[in-house]
Amino acid sequence: MPEGSQVLTASAGYTLLGLFGVMWIALGIYWGRRAKSLEGFMVAGRNVGLALGTATAVATWITSNTTMLAPQFALQLGVWGMLAYCTASFGLFLFAPLAKRIRQAMPHGYTSVEFIRLRYGRTAYIVFLIISLFYGLTWMVSMGMAGGILLEALAGIPYTHGMSAILLVCVVYTLFGGLFAVIGTDYIQSLIILVGVVAVAIAILTRAPLNEIHSNLQANRPALLNVFFPAAIMAVFNNLLFGIGEIFHSNVWWSRAFAMREGVGMKAYLLAGVIWLPIPVVAGFLGLAAPTLGINITRPDVVGPLVAANLLGYAGAVLVFIVVFSSLASSIDSLLAATSDVVTKEIVQPLFMPHAKDRQLRKVAGLVIALVGLITWGICLPKVGTLATVLFFAGPLVGSTIWPIIAGLFLQQTNRIGAILAMVLGSGVGLIAYVEIGWYSATLIGTAVSFLTVAGTTLLWPHTFDWRILAGEAAEV
Repeated sequence: MPEGSQVLTASAGYTLLGLFGVMWIALGIYWGRRAKSLEGFMVAGRNVGLALGTATAVATWITSNTTMLAPQFALQLGVWGMLAYCTASFGLFLFAPLAKRIRQAMPHGYTSVEFIRLRYGRTAYIVFLIISLFYGLTWMVSMGMAGGILLEALAGIPYTHGMSAILLVCVVYTLFGGLFAVIGTDYIQSLIILVGVVAVAIAILTRAPLNEIHSNLQANRPALLNVFFPAAIMAVFNNLLFGIGEIFHSNVWWSRAFAMREGVGMKAYLLAGVIWLPIPVVAGFLGLAAPTLGINITRPDVVGPLVAANLLGYAGAVLVFIVVFSSLASSIDSLLAATSDVVTKEIVQPLFMPHAKDRQLRKVAGLVIALVGLITWGICLPKVGTLATVLFFAGPLVGSTIWPIIAGLFLQQTNRIGAILAMVLGSGVGLIAYVEIGWYSATLIGTAVSFLTVAGTTLLWPHTFDWRILAGEAAEV
């Protein structure tokens, strides 16, 4: 950012960072007192109710990508770009019946990787594990980058200082309380985020009338209003499938399905989708308003916070800081906990500690949280690109897992060879599209290849799977 362009002073930024850092750590430790067992640490005792379940889903999905990428999409791709990000709500809607099925099929389960291992075998497990860990790290890096970029843009705090502080805060309170701490802090964070979004929406309507914004765009940037903008139209479908793939495969969402009480998961995810849906519209509209307001935007991925801060003034900048900090924390803590579960239960325990007791695994899970945070910090240091380029590189990988998961949960006939090929071919072809065409096409193409592979192999070589294996009531074949 150019010198003097920040809305907050560095001292104000450091003060807010310190206050909310201490608050999240204190709340995490408070909520985490209940995480006495491994099951409590990883899946919150499997007793999360509707209010907390909905709040944690909403807060986790309102990431820095919602508050920072949605405006970037609108600034670069116009109206379709803004609406493209809204399609991510379909991931929550469509995961609702899967959450119900997951809870019923695997009453004692812990991770999405565990499902793939039991359903499709060791080779599929390895492929899925690589995809899951790569995506989790990519999402973590995008969150860490967003934190550093936000503090630099709003308060002039050096990128490395802000990024390091936010990661450290999240590591500390997740380390103490696991999923209990994550869900508890998510509840408070979701309330803060929703209040902030309403305030920003009111400011937009009062300070930047729709007719002025429309006239300015029509005169100066008509492409942003073009409903036939090819890249933007493709981005709608790409983002829809990316959002579905993100949720369907990620242990962030599976761990919550395991954590919620019987009968709660489906309701919680449906309600979360309804609450989340309008938020990218508000955030994305900031990107469309930027040209009208005459705000100098040096990086497209900071347009949202800067426009909101300018609309609301100094108090608004404080509000934006708090909202985006809350959205960052609610996603980073979830990723730390979910990744720790996968590494502990699916790598460390079977390979190195097969006879370990819960107390020992609880310690391992804490060490993994710290290690994942450290690795993320190291990758974030060079600021590897814009948020979109970092995150969407994983798009075709997660898109390739959608159909193996859906078919594996609901169809007995789906075979392991088809699932493996679907993930490998979908990822490979999708990454080629990412390089040769663009990020806005990669997930769409990768998911299509995966679907054709699963459908074809299921029809040609049907397999009969014993559902009791998922529940731990029968031996694997």
